[in-house]
Amino acid sequence: MSEIKVVRVHAGERQERATTTLTLEEGTRAWELFTDDSDVIAARMGGTLRDLASVLADGDEVEGVAIDSPDGRDILRHSTAHVMAQAVQQLWPEARLGIGPPIENGFYYDFDVETPFVPEDLAKIETAMRKIIKEGQRFDRRVTTDAEALDELQGEPYKIELIGLKGSGASDDAAEGASVEVGAGELTIYDNVRRNGDIAWSDLCRGPHLPTTKRIPAFKLMRSAAAYWRGDERNKQLQRIYGTAWESKEALEEHLHRIEEAERRDHRKVGRDLDLYSFPDELGSGLAVFHPKGGVIKREMEDYVRRRHIEEGFEYVGTPHISKEGLFHTSGHLPYYADTMFPPMEFEGANYYLKAMNCPMHNLIFSSRGRSYRELPLRLFEFGSVYRYEKSGVVHGLTRVRGLTQDDSHSYVTPEQAPAEIEHLLGFVLGLLKDFGLDDYYLELSTRDDSKPDKFVGTEEDWAVATAALRDVATESGLELVDDPGGAAFYGPKISVQARDAIGRTWQMSTIQYDFNQPKGFDLQYQAADGSRQQPVMIHSAKFGSIERFIGVLVEHYAGAMPPWLAPVQVQAIPIADVHADYLYDVARRMRSQGLRVEVDDSDDRMQKKIRNAQLQKVPFMMIAGNDDMEAGAVSFRYRDGRQDNGVPVEEAIARVAEAVASRVQV
Repeated sequence: MSEIKVVRVHAGERQERATTTLTLEEGTRAWELFTDDSDVIAARMGGTLRDLASVLADGDEVEGVAIDSPDGRDILRHSTAHVMAQAVQQLWPEARLGIGPPIENGFYYDFDVETPFVPEDLAKIETAMRKIIKEGQRFDRRVTTDAEALDELQGEPYKIELIGLKGSGASDDAAEGASVEVGAGELTIYDNVRRNGDIAWSDLCRGPHLPTTKRIPAFKLMRSAAAYWRGDERNKQLQRIYGTAWESKEALEEHLHRIEEAERRDHRKVGRDLDLYSFPDELGSGLAVFHPKGGVIKREMEDYVRRRHIEEGFEYVGTPHISKEGLFHTSGHLPYYADTMFPPMEFEGANYYLKAMNCPMHNLIFSSRGRSYRELPLRLFEFGSVYRYEKSGVVHGLTRVRGLTQDDSHSYVTPEQAPAEIEHLLGFVLGLLKDFGLDDYYLELSTRDDSKPDKFVGTEEDWAVATAALRDVATESGLELVDDPGGAAFYGPKISVQARDAIGRTWQMSTIQYDFNQPKGFDLQYQAADGSRQQPVMIHSAKFGSIERFIGVLVEHYAGAMPPWLAPVQVQAIPIADVHADYLYDVARRMRSQGLRVEVDDSDDRMQKKIRNAQLQKVPFMMIAGNDDMEAGAVSFRYRDGRQDNGVPVEEAIARVAEAVASRVQV
């Protein structure tokens, strides 16, 4: 007999962890503990995810993993990826397998095939998948050796390559999802077994998986695309099929609806429709230009954040776009960030780099003269244009660019001042997000990965002090705090604010980073009260992150219908007939004198078309005037949501718009 400690988590009761100690027979499998909970599809044993078929051992602590939990969904999606790969090889026996990991909201699998997949192929694959699911094939885990796996997988060159990477350390960075294929320990293969015991299909995989294919409730294949093997442009281009899987048909439908809404809000399409910005091929990938209307949004953001920084005690500075190579060695960014920097330019016997960050130049400002403790905190801020070599496959509109502008700030403080400065910066950040209508967020704390010391600089004590300072402030804020192990910059940990938009998607926005490395590298010093020379702590903070990305997020959050203070055109004046145009031009002049942005549509279009055009351009206020309005010294107000107020006196109309702009409310 074995004594097993069981921690059971039931669907709908996950806030209450019921712990039960059971005495069970030898050979008992995990699934036998959860026969009354149909939502459990895997088990967590000793902190490790395992199949429900795993045999329990004496002293095991077992927790059920529900299908609608984050881990449960990953297992569901990875299992569905296996079913998809099985279906592809049924239909295209010559297809060779790459990797097939779960990803956010879905999964993918890479295939080496002669001809790219087309939409009709995806329909065929879905049909084959449904048959496999209906068969109820069992996912069976099998431990193997490297030699046995190499012999069994002779026809799968990419799997053989992954086996070669096993244990070398390279597999961790080989590709997203490679660790799903091979783990650091024993090598395993999963067989899809039919009810008669025949093996229908096998794949190299660490697991875990669902008990059977019948446990896949709802899935859909989304699209196919080209993808380089292991994400390396020097490798062969494979075909990647993306799909999604959910714990119920209702959850799948909700997800597909969110996708439709996201496509409607896509900032690239909305920006084109509203004439805000564009991405000319002549400039190159990831480089945006802002048109006059988009320039209004950008200017309003810059004016706002410049004023707010000054109010918060920052001093505005400016630095060049390029620098000699040595500066980035001093800061420590080379070689850590070399892959994300554009290649150097040789000039006058020296290599120059386009800057990918502003902090090294701010350090030069700090060190330009002697500093006293009385000056600290010393807060420097600039709109710094930086350039980063993002791979072409990840460049995406304004949210992933190669040329960007950061509202970048650096606070130089004594070690004792650091916690208060972090708290000050977090309050600044949260106030800014609220002003822009983003009020649903949580914090993420990115820390060092102790298993990869070569990727981080500084002592354990440095990291402990920095991490504790950030964690304490984040905890005291009362906001949800999520750990991100290994996500820190090489020079120190960071807090990032993860904001949710109007349709529930999460975006990383503002960041606050604790840096003990660069002050050492630049030998930054200040004179302390006792006359000694001391090293400051440097705290990085970007409130928008990048202006470009923040604009892209806002456009999607508001679906282009920006709040009045950010709207390129705040009021569209629409005369009912030509005779009313001069009257509205006079009202518009009075509005413009108060800093409001007004346009008069005196085109030959009929009034209803003018209203429609203003609606399509998502103008917050339409101001209509006819004979009655002129006689009364009034206008008729039509709002973006279709409401209309008639006979509003001109002075009141101006006041309404001015108040909406000043209060930053959405209308």
